Amino acid sequence: MTMDSRRILITGLSSYWGGRLAQVLEREPGVEAIVGVDSSDPKHELERTEFVRVDTQHGLIRRIVNAAAIDTVIDTRLVVDPLTEPLKRAHEINVIGTMNILAACSGSDSPVRKLVFKSSADYYGCEQDDPAFFTEDMARPHPARTAIERDIVEAEEAVAALAARNRDTTVTVLRVANGIGGEVRTSHLALLSLPVIPSILGFDPRYQFIHEDDVVGVLEYCVRHDLPGIYNAAADGVLALSEVVSLLGKPSLPLLPPWGTGFTAAQLRRLGLRIPLEMLRQLRFGRGLDNRRLKAAGYSYRYTTREAVLKLRAQQRLRPLLRSGVEDYHYEREVEEFLRWSPSVQSAPDRGRRPWRPAADRVAHLEGTLAALRHAGADAIPDGVATAGPDPGTRSPLTSYDDLSADEVIEIASSLEPAALAQLRRYEAAHRSRAEVLAAFDRNLARRRQSGATQ
Repeated sequence: MTMDSRRILITGLSSYWGGRLAQVLEREPGVEAIVGVDSSDPKHELERTEFVRVDTQHGLIRRIVNAAAIDTVIDTRLVVDPLTEPLKRAHEINVIGTMNILAACSGSDSPVRKLVFKSSADYYGCEQDDPAFFTEDMARPHPARTAIERDIVEAEEAVAALAARNRDTTVTVLRVANGIGGEVRTSHLALLSLPVIPSILGFDPRYQFIHEDDVVGVLEYCVRHDLPGIYNAAADGVLALSEVVSLLGKPSLPLLPPWGTGFTAAQLRRLGLRIPLEMLRQLRFGRGLDNRRLKAAGYSYRYTTREAVLKLRAQQRLRPLLRSGVEDYHYEREVEEFLRWSPSVQSAPDRGRRPWRPAADRVAHLEGTLAALRHAGADAIPDGVATAGPDPGTRSPLTSYDDLSADEVIEIASSLEPAALAQLRRYEAAHRSRAEVLAAFDRNLARRRQSGATQ
């Protein structure tokens, strides 16, 4: 389908969702311009997204919108986890910031024709008498109980008012369920990453997740298609918390009392475990979202709730095999401007640069390989160094590794632990024996041995 959105503004570019979405949209040839705004530096490496350091002052945002002739705005700033920002700052971002963004995008002279607002399933809250599944047409059955919930309700009211005033603008509101994945960081992920997962005594709530790739996928889908109105974004299926814990292969410890949630939260903070009030309520009552409207609009989820949990388990087991000291991306304006605009770079000959591919995709592609390394054992990977390839009539045991190009293997090699690196080196030597790959393995192994000797 042809992308109607040509000139896109992403607010909250330094957020996980804003950065991931920008990376996806950069690969879309129909997009002419991508501008990202935020008060802090981007945390994802971007190739052609232009970053402007600015908060949500509506006058400055309006100047950017008009000057760049922005036709589509995706607002990813909403703070739904109170542990990421102080409540006062969260209110400024969620309510005042949203109103400023909306003011900058509205008006008869505005070029904006589409607004996508990433909201949260916390709009519905969590109560004992909630319906089995919330539909988009249901009003919140109880008043908002926490500061974050009040922020979300107030922000959505402002977005609804904009939609009513600007009938020619397609306004989409996405109420997103709890996102999980290998890279996103939330309070729920912190809880599910514990070796023993605490729960509330006497409660086994229903949980419905959405995988991080589907969150980005839904945002991209709303950019590609005109979807006015409100849409729940949640994967198919619900699981009891006990099922989630079991799928993660971890024990559960029902030690939290079912009363005095504020007191419970305070005691947990003293133990080093910070659980927001919204999450404590969800650990009691759970929540389910009816996702049929978005599916009827054509979006196909990549993962069910169960598959998202199993994916998380694989990623949690993968983490020890990846080197914790891998250098994170750091935005440097001077370097970015040089790489994008310098005549030296523009005139440099093409040295066979590979198409850009995000690290999350590379790691996901290797998951099958690393899982095979864990479960097959050393005997499945020949120790001998063979110069010929495998028997043409057989399929090698590590098919996910065999599907990787030499460049992709070399790029990921620096992220592997020495044991996995040595195993893959033996496998490469016995099966494909690519000189450049073996040399990369040897360099990384030598560097690890040298690093270990100097410690």
